[in-house]
Amino acid sequence: MTLQSPGIKKKRISKKKKSSWRKTDIKDVEEFLEDQRLEERLGQPFSTLKDEEFFSIDVAPQVENLTKREKRKIKAAAPPKCYPMLQPHTKVPDPISKRNRVRTKEERKCPILKKKEQEMKLKGILKKKELQRISDRQRSQDKKEIEEENEKEVRDIWDENDGKDDEWIDKLTKRHTLRGVGKLTKVIPRMKNTLNGVLPKVEAPHPGMSYNPSYEDHQDLLKEVADKELKFIKEQQHLDRVTKDIFKKVSATQNEKNWMKEMSQGLPNPNKSENKSSTKQHKSPYESVNPPVVNKKKTLKQRRKIKEQAELKENIKKAKIEKKKIADIYKLKFINSKIEKDEKFKEIKQRKRLVTKKLKQKETKRLGKVKFDEPDLDFNLGQEITGNLRNIKSEGSLLKDRFQSMQKRNILDVTKRHIHKRGKKKTFVKNSFKNWETTVVK
Repeated sequence: MTLQSPGIKKKRISKKKKSSWRKTDIKDVEEFLEDQRLEERLGQPFSTLKDEEFFSIDVAPQVENLTKREKRKIKAAAPPKCYPMLQPHTKVPDPISKRNRVRTKEERKCPILKKKEQEMKLKGILKKKELQRISDRQRSQDKKEIEEENEKEVRDIWDENDGKDDEWIDKLTKRHTLRGVGKLTKVIPRMKNTLNGVLPKVEAPHPGMSYNPSYEDHQDLLKEVADKELKFIKEQQHLDRVTKDIFKKVSATQNEKNWMKEMSQGLPNPNKSENKSSTKQHKSPYESVNPPVVNKKKTLKQRRKIKEQAELKENIKKAKIEKKKIADIYKLKFINSKIEKDEKFKEIKQRKRLVTKKLKQKETKRLGKVKFDEPDLDFNLGQEITGNLRNIKSEGSLLKDRFQSMQKRNILDVTKRHIHKRGKKKTFVKNSFKNWETTVVK
C-alpha cells in the first residue's frame, strides 16, 4: 500500500525486470510506518484521545506543607532511581504474554509452612528474627525518647523574657550566632551505653539506714549485711579447701623417703632379679618358636550349617524391623503428646529468655577489665543509733556513693587501685672502700 498526495501524479514505470524495481519510490510508505511505530511507542494516537485525557482540573494545591518525616516516608516508598532503566521504554505490548518468571521468596514458600507460621503468630510464638526486630525497634524508640529529653533547652526560670523574644529563631542559629548574648542553648552531651533511662540517678536507700529507723527495718538491714558476709566467708573457705587443705604436712625424713621412692621408680631391683632368675625355666635349644598349624578344611555339612545360621539371623532381623513398623503406628498418640509437650516446653523457655533479656538490660555492662561489684551497705549497730542527727555516727561517703552510682550507670568505667611494689635495694661495699679501715690505721 502506498500513500499519494492528491496534487502529484504518480509516474508509471514498467516492472517487468528486476532492475526496474529500484526506481520505485517507497519513501512515503517508510514515513507512514515510522509514524505508526512512534505512536505505538508513545501510546494511543492523539486523534483517538478525549479532552479529559489531555487536561485535568487542579482542585488541591500543588505544594503541600509536609514535614520532614512525611517527605522521608514518601521518598522511601517510591522506587529507587536505579530501577527506571530496567523498565521498558515503550508502550508496545509484549508479543509473548506468558514468560517464565523467577518467583519471589514469599511465592516459593510451602503453603503448609505458611499456614503453620500464621497459626504460631496467632498463638504469640514468633521467630528469633521477628523478636529481634521488635526489640531493636523498641530500643531505638527508647533511645530517641532519651535523646529528645536530653536535647531540651536549659532555661533560666527567673528570666521573664526568656524564650519569648526569639521563638522564631532556629536552635542552630541560636547556638552559632547568639554566643556572648547570654541566651546560648545548652545541649546535654550524649553518652553511649548509659543506663540513665533504666536505672534511677539517685537510688532510694534502705529504710534501715535512717537515723531513727524502726526495729524491723534495722533488723532486715543487719540480716542482709550478715548474709553477704557469710557468703563471702563460705567462698573463702571453699577456696582454702580446694587449694591449701589438699596438701598434707610431712616431716623432713618422710619427705626424703618419698622423694627416694619416686626417683627410684623404673630402676632395676637386685633382690627381685635374683628371684626371677631362679624361677625361670630354660627352654630346649631345638624347640621351635612358632610350631606348625594344621589347616583343617570345613566339611559340606559345616558349611551348610553356617549358611542356615546366617539366613536365620537375617530373617530374625527383618521380622524385628516389620514388628517395629507396626509398633510405631500404634505409638502415634504418644508421639503427638510428646510433640505438644515439647512445644509447651519451648514456649516456657522462650518466655524465660525474654525475662532474662529484660533483666540483663538493667545490669551494669563491663566497660573495662574490672567488673562492677555492688558496694557494701552502710549500717549502724543498735547501740550506735541515737535517734537524732546531731549525735548520729555517720557511715559512708557522699562523694564515694555518687562515684559508684556513675560506675553502675556505665558513665565511668570501673577501676581499681594499683599498688606498685618497689624492689629491695642491694647493698654492697665498693672495691675502693674495702681496705679503707686498714689503710687509715697504718
